[in-house]
Amino acid sequence: MNELHFETSPYLLQHANNPIHWKAWNDHALAKAREENKLIILSVGYSACHWCHVMEHESFEDSEVAKVMNSHFVSIKVDREERPDVDAVYMKAVQVMTGQGGWPMNVVLLPDGRPVWGGTYFKKENWIASLEQLYQLYATDPNRVTEYAGKLIEGLQSMSLINTNEEEHMPEPNAIRPLIEKWSKSFDWDFGGYARAPKFMMPNNYLFLQRYGYQAQSEDLLNFTDLTLTRMAYGGLFDTVGGGFSRYSVDMKWHVPHFEKMLYDNGQLMSLYAETYKRTKKPLYKEVIEKTHRFISDELTTANGAFYSALDADSPDNDGHSEEGAFYVWEQQELQQLLKDDFTAFAKVFNINDFGHWENGKYVLIQTEPIEKLAEELGYLPEELNRKKKEWENILYHEREKRTKPGLDDKILTSWNAIMLKGYADAYKALGEEQYLNAAHKNALFITEYLWDPEGFLWRTYKDGKAKIEAFLEDYAHVADAFISLYQATLDEKWLLYAKQLTDYTLENFYDEQKMFFAYNSQKAEQLITPHYETEDNVIPASNSVMANVLYKLSVIFDNSYYEKTALQMLHNMIPNMDYPSAFSNWLNLWLDLSADNKELAVCGTEATTSIKTINSEYLPHVLIAGNTGESNIPILKNRFVKDKQLFYICKNKACELPHTSISETLNNLKIK
Repeated sequence: MNELHFETSPYLLQHANNPIHWKAWNDHALAKAREENKLIILSVGYSACHWCHVMEHESFEDSEVAKVMNSHFVSIKVDREERPDVDAVYMKAVQVMTGQGGWPMNVVLLPDGRPVWGGTYFKKENWIASLEQLYQLYATDPNRVTEYAGKLIEGLQSMSLINTNEEEHMPEPNAIRPLIEKWSKSFDWDFGGYARAPKFMMPNNYLFLQRYGYQAQSEDLLNFTDLTLTRMAYGGLFDTVGGGFSRYSVDMKWHVPHFEKMLYDNGQLMSLYAETYKRTKKPLYKEVIEKTHRFISDELTTANGAFYSALDADSPDNDGHSEEGAFYVWEQQELQQLLKDDFTAFAKVFNINDFGHWENGKYVLIQTEPIEKLAEELGYLPEELNRKKKEWENILYHEREKRTKPGLDDKILTSWNAIMLKGYADAYKALGEEQYLNAAHKNALFITEYLWDPEGFLWRTYKDGKAKIEAFLEDYAHVADAFISLYQATLDEKWLLYAKQLTDYTLENFYDEQKMFFAYNSQKAEQLITPHYETEDNVIPASNSVMANVLYKLSVIFDNSYYEKTALQMLHNMIPNMDYPSAFSNWLNLWLDLSADNKELAVCGTEATTSIKTINSEYLPHVLIAGNTGESNIPILKNRFVKDKQLFYICKNKACELPHTSISETLNNLKIK
């Protein structure tokens, strides 16, 4: 065993029996490299990563590779999900050096941590040859290597800077329109999403596009959002049998996924489908929420309400060989045996034909038509075919449960838990079903009890009864955001005050007043070779964009001008950099908060929780909602509670109308017409 057997990360433990003398990223490992003047091999991956497993099997389990790595290098393994800061800094370096990135990521560093060479997946022969050349070069001409590292670091440091916007005034939100026009040129009007493969879901993009389409009254954008969500729900990307979304589709039609299922995707998609259900009341979107809940509840939820991180892409096939997607795919003969006389109808619904075929006689289920149209073609009533569909899925579910399941990454990550918490809170708002609120509330209690240290900081990860690694900006931002959403669902002010407390902690420990952004690492924590300021939204929105949205919401609720100034200064600096809008959708959401449509609603009265349930079920993305069932000192609610009265205060630009007493009249005044 190497030193990784002391770790808790499933990914690191997968490598604990490699012949490589792996170490974890810690002071001891970095000090050893400096003391022995050895180059460092930094290898970064995660447990659900298919090609990480391939490289481990081909190289890291190989004695010839081990001999080279152990003789000349200090080798460090990192789980990118535990240490996203390490991953982000060195991924930038790999992208600068090679023009691309991905996982596994393998980088060679100087003993002081500066990168000199790197890439992603390497075949065994290329890996050995590259390492031997680097060792020889460093042994014979170390100055050349050091000089290159110095230039690379200069480049990385310049990349991390967002220039201050010298324009005095914030552009009006109507300046978003040209960005939308540019963005729409990349839309796939056949299957939704973007006209390229692989196809990532990018939930935050569609939350914003839907909101903009609603406020701008653009039927095209709303139709495109519906097209995308419908096709994602139809495709193999969504596991119609067991629930839950895979990470991305390898093709243009959302058909064949990269089969790993990540908590952060499913949390965000639950929020997205909940918001879109509120607008459309489309039964398919409710079905997606219900099935996603089933998956999360059955596969990723602990007894104390925490959420595990992921299911692997790979699982054993019938012959015991590990194969990507083996758990999920079907052969035609197998389906015929299971479904018997219903097979013909099933094959029509789920395309057991050339369109639905994947490879080697295997099928990934994909629906291409609405159930109403399929029912007409098959001679069923829609409700009858829906019932049949559920029966078929139930048969396949129980058959599939006999298979060996994909590997589980059972570490608990703070930010991902918060994303799922928010997904559940949003599902409760949309559907009003207590099971979603219970899941959200239980997880919030877990975060406050196990991941929030009495000293005031959050922990990043939890496993085997132990929390470790001080949290990053991402964790604080998402927890604060989730707590605001939970407050809006319940009107329990505790969650709102917790969100404020965490926000104040980030301002004190992460905010850089010179850069006017939040650093990814706390000023109290370990500092890497260059600071990281995460500003571009990706499959998870950037921690700075989440923090800016949180600050702006809290600035209104608490009438806090410093929060508002900080959030809007960040936005102001970002606007000139929004060259490709899909990477800035969460910033665009904040920008849209400044539109003339935006309003605040305070619901005050002993029955406020009942009223808020009705209001939360409506699609009102431009309305910031607060409420109380008794006296409150929170500025947006202060002095607004009147005993035995139910009052609805609609405000705009810090000016409020006289309170309404009718919920229907209130909703009528809030909706954009």
